[in-house]
Amino acid sequence: MPINIPKLLPAREILEQENIFVMDVERATSQDIRPLNILILNLMPEKEKAETQLLRLLGNSPLQVNVKFLKTDSYESTNTSKQHLEQFYTTFSEVKNQKFDGMIITGAPVELLEFEQVKYWEELKEIMDWTNTNVTSTLHICWGAQAALFYHYDIGKFELARKCSGIYAHQILEQHEILLRGFDDHFYAPHSRYTDVSIGDIFAHPKLKVLAASEEAGALLIASNDRKHVMITGHLEYESDSLAQEYSRDINKGLEIHIPENYFPNNDPSQPPINRWRAHGHLFFSNWLNYYVYQVTPFNWD
Repeated sequence: MPINIPKLLPAREILEQENIFVMDVERATSQDIRPLNILILNLMPEKEKAETQLLRLLGNSPLQVNVKFLKTDSYESTNTSKQHLEQFYTTFSEVKNQKFDGMIITGAPVELLEFEQVKYWEELKEIMDWTNTNVTSTLHICWGAQAALFYHYDIGKFELARKCSGIYAHQILEQHEILLRGFDDHFYAPHSRYTDVSIGDIFAHPKLKVLAASEEAGALLIASNDRKHVMITGHLEYESDSLAQEYSRDINKGLEIHIPENYFPNNDPSQPPINRWRAHGHLFFSNWLNYYVYQVTPFNWD
């Protein structure tokens, strides 16, 4: 799916080098089709890195996608330049009267805080409520998934005894779920978090279903019965070295952190990790765009 992004977005050069199909406005407007409009609320501190990871996966199927990045009004990022945010990001007040085919709400490094303690929680609640009427399907990632489970379904999170960090095997629990079409019965996905949600509470909720889970890492993929909300507790968008960078960062901070599980060959951080989730990451995002967004979104929102 060619993605329509600004010419000067830093992620563009990286994606073109990887042979990801991107296009500019001139090319996009020459195609006589109705593109998908995707809104990304990027809550990650290193926003440019998250942009590249998500755009890489959104650009892998045959339709045109217009991507718009959203930042919070109530909290100003300190890890991304103000110029970058002003040039490539918009605020909720500027888009709340619009309709979007899909939306992605990323994770954020605030999971050890209570939801109400997060500086932009009230704004995020307003955005999540708005998605019910203005977005066909919303994909929530990691802490974003926990926030959605709490806000929409009253399922809270709890702190783990130690950080869940590594690559874990997952089993498909809904064999005929179209979101997982083409998946192997067992597949791998990265996790990186200090908190978790009760898989029993999700199973017990009448509006939710667990699509895939791990014995070690718990529920990975959760979807609402109406397909309006998809929650993924892990990071299929991660690059090969993402966990390695996080591990080095935590070590440099002096944190007592264990080596990411099932990640480095021979459990040796000096060896480059092997990516075992890339194919399923591309497949998952393509399936979400196709079956949960494109196939059901109205051609004309009006």
